[in-house]
Order: sequence, then structure tokens, then C-alpha cells
Amino acid sequence: MSTLVVGSSLKEFFRLVVGEAVKSQRVSVAEVTEFYLVNLLAEFAQAEKLFESEPLAVLYHKALQQERDEKVRTLRRLGDLSLYTAGFFKDSLKDRVVGPDYYMTMGANAYAQVAQLSQSSSFSGVYWELHTKFTALTEVLEEIAARAQATTPQGQVRIFENYEREGSKHLEQVLLDVGIMPKGLLPN
Repeated sequence: MSTLVVGSSLKEFFRLVVGEAVKSQRVSVAEVTEFYLVNLLAEFAQAEKLFESEPLAVLYHKALQQERDEKVRTLRRLGDLSLYTAGFFKDSLKDRVVGPDYYMTMGANAYAQVAQLSQSSSFSGVYWELHTKFTALTEVLEEIAARAQATTPQGQVRIFENYEREGSKHLEQVLLDVGIMPKGLLPN
């Protein structure tokens, strides 16, 4: 990934970084799903969007009581919030009562329900893909977050600590790209 990304807008910037991360992760997604991720990131770039939400269980409980159209909106919000949080904040979720697995399960299931409720919609396929590739897509977002963190020494230390704990190939590549050779890769 290049260190300088020139774009005319936030969405253009996210289009470039999502495209690079999807390619780096070797995740095959439909172009419309990639566009959905770009819009998701642009939406969450507004800090209030991330912090205006209720807990996932409350959102799910509300969705169960709502009529179809409102249920779809609530479940989509639950899926989006889960995907973004599990991708960008996976490391900080590990020390919480509900960890990354909870977010991933809730998000994937929310997208599956949206896909079922939207079968006649042209976006049904997007929601099925978000459901079936939820884990891979959180890793795409995790790589995007790591590449942003890698621009500072403190961020590089955090990435290295996460790499040591998880052994993640994409975190290894982020470290290599900034010139840090993980211990296991050094010649003897």
C-alpha cells in the first residue's frame, strides 16, 4: 500500500484503500459489496455515527418488535456497526465483556436476516455476501485500520503486539511494508 493516497473526496480515498486491502487479503467480493464497504467507512468517518448507537442486543431486541421496513433498517445498522467495530476495534474488544466473536456473530446474523427480508431487493446479494464473508471483511477493515496506525511509532508498536499475539499474516505484511521484520522472519 502506498504511503500517500491522493483522492478528491473521502469516498474516493476509501475506495482506494478498500480496493487495496481486498486485493491484499485475496477476498473476492462483488463490486457493489466493495462500494457498500466504501460507503460504510465514509459514514463512520463521522464520529457521531459510531457513538450514537445503542448496544447490539438492544438493537436486535428492537428489530424483533418492528415492522418489516423498520426491521431491515435496524438490522442493517446492527450489521454495519458490528462489521465496523469488529474490523477497526478488534484489539480493544478483547478486554471487554463482549469480545470480537460476539460482534462478528451478531453482525453476520443481522446481514443474513436483512438478506432474507430483502429477497426481492437488488441489494439482497450484497447482504448475503456481507453475511457469508463477514469474517474476511472484518480482516479487510482490520488491515485498513492497521495501515493507518502504522504511520506512527506508537501505532507500529500496537500492530507488532497484535501480530505477536495473533500471528496474523496481514499484520505481518503491514509490519514488513513499514520496514519492521517480525522476529520469526529473521534469518538465523
